[in-house]
This record gives sequence, structure tokens and C-alpha cells, in this order.
Amino acid sequence: MRYQKRALLVVSFGTTFENAVPAIENIEKAFQSTFPDYDFFRVYTSGMIIRKLRRTKGIEIMDMKSALEHLYREGYTEVLCQPTHMINGIEYEKVKAAVAPYKKLFQKFILGEPLLTQEKNFRDTARILLKTMPEYREEEAVVFMGHGSTHFANSAYSEMENMFRALGREQVYVGTVEGFPGLSYIESRLEQKGVKKVHLMLMMVVAGDHAQNDLAGDGDSWKTELLKKGYEVSTSIKGMGLVEGIPALYTEQMKNKILLSD
Repeated sequence: MRYQKRALLVVSFGTTFENAVPAIENIEKAFQSTFPDYDFFRVYTSGMIIRKLRRTKGIEIMDMKSALEHLYREGYTEVLCQPTHMINGIEYEKVKAAVAPYKKLFQKFILGEPLLTQEKNFRDTARILLKTMPEYREEEAVVFMGHGSTHFANSAYSEMENMFRALGREQVYVGTVEGFPGLSYIESRLEQKGVKKVHLMLMMVVAGDHAQNDLAGDGDSWKTELLKKGYEVSTSIKGMGLVEGIPALYTEQMKNKILLSD
């Protein structure tokens, strides 16, 4: 029987922040240990980040098209392709579009789903994040910052907020940088509830530009805006890729996909 070459693609948006890369690496390591018989490849979907890393640091990272062409040329027959994206938004649509013309070239090709896809994914993710939250009193709240999108999948952030409610935590809010609900909506909720102290946390895989600047920066950030409004503010900017249990949720989704394909 001819040797079957197997490949594992772990696909991320990417980051140019060196201290944010470990969050991606943590998910990649979880996949490598779960699927040790597959050759591992890192892929980014952001062309801008790929070009900047090449220009400024001499780092070469493949995009989806070049990765799939490489696997085909090298004779790979089975491919697992797992995005580290949070929602089924624009970046995931790019992955699916890139995969479409190549998928038929392989004997077996399994494309995984973003973290927040099925209701169970939301519930499992919320339960993990609840363990990372500080204890808060009646006049305090936890506010998560997600990326946000113009894509209709942006509704996932509102579902996450409601999942926290379903799990018994009322004073937990989820806002986004580039979608609704934004900070102004969150502020209106904080005011209605008489909140005095806000614990800012991150609902992104990596603690990159948005985390360092838009969430917790000293310039025009959520932190400075809330401080101006008189709130006491604490910040935690840990990327979700580094949160214990989150990488396992991604690998579990891929294992389920494989079972369904057999």
C-alpha cells in the first residue's frame, strides 16, 4: 500500500506582535499533539500581516492558496484544515473560498469550524471564560472586547453575552471594536446598572493590536474612555489561545468532524 502523506494546516488571521504569537502557538501545539501523524503547517489569512512579517523580520508564512498548492505538489493525500478564528465571519469565508478549488485534489480534506459555531461551543467557551473572571461585587461588571465584523456572524458576540446570562452571570457584557454592540452601548448598560468598577477582558484569540491599544492602551482606548467617565478599571489582556481549555475546544471540534466524515 502506498504511503499516505497527511498534512495539518492550522489557519490564523495572524499577528505582527511577537508577544501575541504564543497564543497561536498554543493552539498549534494542541493540534500537533492531538494529530501527531500529520505534518504541521502554519497558515495566515491576512496578506498585510504576511507581507509585513516578510519585509520587517524576514519571516515567511504561507497563505491559504500557497499552502494548498504546496501540499498538492508534495503529494499529500489527506488534509486537516483548522481555522483559529472566533466566528464564522469574513475571514472564515476567505478560508472556505480558498479551499473550494483545491479540495477535490486530495483524497480526503476536512475543514474545521471557528470556535463559536454551535450552541455547545458557546456554552463550553463561556464556562471556560467564567473561570478566568475576577470575583466581582454588585456594583462591578466584567466587560469583554471582541473584534466584531460587518458580517452577519457578528451576532455571535450577542449570543456569547446571553450565554453568560444563561449560566447565571448577569453583570457580564460583550462588546466589539468593529461591530455592534460597541463601547457606547456597553456604557449605557453600565450606567443603568449603577456599575462603579469595570474589569476589562479580551474575547480574541491573540492579544495583538486591538488588545494592546484599543482595549488597554493609554491613548484612545476603552480603558481611558471608562476612566474619563469615572469608572474604576482593571484590565486583563490575555489572548484566549492561552486560556486553559480553549485549544482543546478546537481540537475536539476537529475530532468530531473526522468522526462525521468516516
